[in-house]
Amino acid sequence: MLVLNLESANRTLEQVSDPEIPVLTIADLGIIRDVKTEGRCVEVTITPTYSGCPAMDTIEADIRTALKEAGWDEVKVKTVLDPPWTTDWMSIDGRRKLEEYGIAAPMDGTADKRILFGKAVEVRCPRCKSIHTQRISQFGSTPCKALYQCSSCLEPFDYFKCI
Repeated sequence: MLVLNLESANRTLEQVSDPEIPVLTIADLGIIRDVKTEGRCVEVTITPTYSGCPAMDTIEADIRTALKEAGWDEVKVKTVLDPPWTTDWMSIDGRRKLEEYGIAAPMDGTADKRILFGKAVEVRCPRCKSIHTQRISQFGSTPCKALYQCSSCLEPFDYFKCI
C-alpha cells in the first residue's frame, strides 16, 4: 500500500537533483522552504538561489514529475522570493558534495566582508585545498558561480558565490 504523507513527500523531494549541479539535490541547496500535504495533494514552496535563476523552471518541472511518479494526484509548486535565498541555507552535505565535484563551496556566513576593507576573499581550491587562489572572472559556468584559479596547482575552478 502506497503511503502518501509529509514524510514521503520530503523523501521524494530529497531525491530531486539540481539541473545545473547534478551532484546536489534541491534539499542540499536549501531551496525547499515548505511542504504541505492534504490527502493526495502536496504543495511545495521553493525559493530560487537568485532572482531570475534559469534553472527554476526545470526544478519546478522535476518536482512535479518526481511527486506525480511517487503517487501524488495533485502537485502545486509555489515560488517565493521573500525571504531571499542565502548560501547559509545550503546543507553541510551539499557543501561537501560541491567540493568533491570540483566546485569551491561558499564560505560560512552570508558573505565574506573582507572585500569591503580591500582584502581579497580567501577561496579554498577544491582540488589541492590551497587558499592561494585568485578570481579570474566574477562569473563562472553559471551566474551563481565565479571563476577562480589556484596559484598552487594552477587549476581553474568555479566558486559558488556567497549570497
